[in-house]
Amino acid sequence: MPQIRANGIDIEYETFGRAADPALLLIMGFSAQLTMWPVAFCQGLAAKGFRVIRYDNRDVGKSTHLSQLGMPNIAEAMGKRLGGQSVDDAPYRLEDMAADAAGLLDALKIDKAHIVGASMGGMIAQIFAATYPARTLSLVSIMSTTGRADLPQAKPEAMAALMTPPASDSLEDRIAAGIKALRVIGSPGFPATDDELKAEVTAAVTRVPYDPAGVARQMLAIVAAPARNAMLKGVKAPTLVIHGGDDPLIPSEGGKDTADSIPGAKLEIVPGLGHDISVASIPVYLQLVGDFVSNARA
Repeated sequence: MPQIRANGIDIEYETFGRAADPALLLIMGFSAQLTMWPVAFCQGLAAKGFRVIRYDNRDVGKSTHLSQLGMPNIAEAMGKRLGGQSVDDAPYRLEDMAADAAGLLDALKIDKAHIVGASMGGMIAQIFAATYPARTLSLVSIMSTTGRADLPQAKPEAMAALMTPPASDSLEDRIAAGIKALRVIGSPGFPATDDELKAEVTAAVTRVPYDPAGVARQMLAIVAAPARNAMLKGVKAPTLVIHGGDDPLIPSEGGKDTADSIPGAKLEIVPGLGHDISVASIPVYLQLVGDFVSNARA
């Protein structure tokens, strides 16, 4: 896959479809590499007439890892947030990650794009749409939230699966931890098979070296982010919010609050969806996202 210099970092990316078609930028979530956007989903969107771009966020995958920024104290930051204090010492913010997305489009000489984000990527996509309205053809926020502190929080087992490190740095333990996490947060109505989970996690784990500090810096960007409700009221682009009715990591109230905060936003709560994009759920996502961006394009 190619790399390009944007916003002061090197960004690994991949494109599907024709360069002449309208751009659709996919922004993935916390600790997840671009490979978490299934190829079949990307190809399906490209077949609908879009130039699909998926990329590694900073500090994951093959994009720049900002190792010089060190390992943040996540427990301290979460303690501050729970106590109602602001977190001011994050090495970077979600706004910086939105600027990475804008820089990637600049480097690819793309003026405007449909912006689609999942989980933390949905948060970044929200900020992008609010910050760069002239560059946003439409917004799709998937399994994400506004960050409002009084919204229902993740189930303890889901947060534990996400935050518990592997038993060791060995390949086997990292794969086991990844499979366990995906099982906990996955979609009960669209379950991934054992073979699917093993292949997905193994591909991610073997693609790049283990970097827990990079993952922690991304988490701190999320923890430090203020609620986006006021910002989202200024979003002008056509917006679709998709959320799983059985999401244990970000409950569906987060999606509802996102849609309520964006004028004219459409909300789709899908029973049986959790916090993943399994092979079984690709047709659901492809229909919802594909139909929406096609209509926005028209």
